[in-house]
Amino acid sequence: VQLQASGGGLVQPGGSLLLSCVASEDTLRDYGMGWFRQAPGKEREAISCIRSTDGRTYYGDSAKGRFTTSKDFAKSTVYLQLNNLKPADTGVYYCGRAFGTGCPAGRPMYAAEGQGTQVTVSS
Repeated sequence: VQLQASGGGLVQPGGSLLLSCVASEDTLRDYGMGWFRQAPGKEREAISCIRSTDGRTYYGDSAKGRFTTSKDFAKSTVYLQLNNLKPADTGVYYCGRAFGTGCPAGRPMYAAEGQGTQVTVSS
């Protein structure tokens, strides 16, 4: 499965970005889809995940209240809306396909991971 994240960029603190991850309609229907990020010198951090069965979403602590994940079957795309961005949100954001219909517990490990997109929050 090929996953391609896009939409990153340079944004000022308090700004917003919309990240996209193109997969396939079958992938979105059959697997949980998530986002995680990695900053230099830090471990990967879970950002969000959406289950395939019922669309239930989960968020990491740093994402709650600011980020929203969704999916569009017609466009075979999973989105991550980033609002009220902070410098601490800087990193490479990746989308991933889960091993099953649910979302990973604990460390955000995925069966397939696409190339990431850089998000830099700076004034």
